[in-house]
Amino acid sequence: MTVSRNFLIEFYLGQRPDSAGRMIDEILVWDDELLEDTHDYIQWLFPLWERSAYNATAPLLDEACVQAFRSSEELRARLKSSFSVLLKFYGFTRKEENGKVIISRSPMFLEKAKNWLTPRNHNFLRITRTLKCLTVLGLPDDAVAFERALEGVYGEYRVIIGKETLKYWREAAFSS
Repeated sequence: MTVSRNFLIEFYLGQRPDSAGRMIDEILVWDDELLEDTHDYIQWLFPLWERSAYNATAPLLDEACVQAFRSSEELRARLKSSFSVLLKFYGFTRKEENGKVIISRSPMFLEKAKNWLTPRNHNFLRITRTLKCLTVLGLPDDAVAFERALEGVYGEYRVIIGKETLKYWREAAFSS
């Protein structure tokens, strides 16, 4: 099943459910357990150009969809909301100071890191997807700020994260 870009935009605006019948606002209030254990929502919150091996019913980006996000403050604000949910899940916070995006570890970082900071964790792929999506859909400053925060984590947990994962994160955040 191919999902049109309009379907993705309507999902993001809270006008239609995803292919599993969930509205975006339902997903954005999930607890950590649901965010960790459910594997078919991330492709809806952070769509890419490429089909996901884990969710064939997820929408794909096209140029019109990308332009819609880049030109709509409302869509980008909703993307920031999705991003904030994932940041909280991973143990980070986002703020803006003097027009600059700053992402830092939250006081809950060590507790939250137990969800994802383990070798070969599937959340490493989710993070890469998130970084790519933010960059493509018009929030490159958020992607770069998140990647920089992840670089700090890598400095302490390089054995767990690995050079290859860090390379993917860098490429995702700094590509356009």
